Amino acid sequence: MTTSSTATFDLDLNEIVEEAFERAGSELRSGYDLKTARRSLNLLFAEWANRGINLWTVESGTQLLTSGTATYDLAVDTVDLLEYVIRTGSGTTQSDLALSRITVSSYAAIPNKTTTGRPTQIYIDRKSGATEASGVQNPTVTLWPVPDSAATYTLVYWRLARILDAGSGFNTMDVPFRFLPAMVAGLAYHLAIKIPGSEQRVLVLKQMYDEAWLLASDEDRDKASLLITPQIYYVN
Repeated sequence: MTTSSTATFDLDLNEIVEEAFERAGSELRSGYDLKTARRSLNLLFAEWANRGINLWTVESGTQLLTSGTATYDLAVDTVDLLEYVIRTGSGTTQSDLALSRITVSSYAAIPNKTTTGRPTQIYIDRKSGATEASGVQNPTVTLWPVPDSAATYTLVYWRLARILDAGSGFNTMDVPFRFLPAMVAGLAYHLAIKIPGSEQRVLVLKQMYDEAWLLASDEDRDKASLLITPQIYYVN
């Protein structure tokens, strides 16, 4: 016998929901069943944003800085920033300087927030991303010192973006195949909580979800080696 010669297995929304309902001891029978499952799946994705760094959602971005302007909007679907540098020059003259992240308390304690120069610190206000009467609450970054006109500064960053919504049709999820078992297991657990008569399955499904998530999240990590070099101090 021969192999399939393909490695493209994936599940669309309907297949994910059907599998999750079957694990929960029920069936996908109505439009409302699909609606409630889709809502649970979106809540599951929000939970994953709180569980840690999902590497497939890491994106790079840049923001050209303006002299005299300290605060800049980030994309509304930004969960957080992981890394950030200030870049000057280009090509062989390009130079990146790492920024230090500070808290709102540290930023508030800066005596003169209008000091200008090459930024060395960054305060990230994650906000809610919600739409309010005053407009969309985009996450923002505030730099200090405030960029001056001595050079052209560019903020280069790597951000965590939100996982795309579940959708409403035969679309696939914004999730790598490695996380399909965890996604289905998590959805089955969330559905069992809501389906009458499935209460006895909740504990088992929770254990299956926790195990599937642990396997996927342990694999979804940076594989680079960690090198720790001791620092030697000489005291006279």
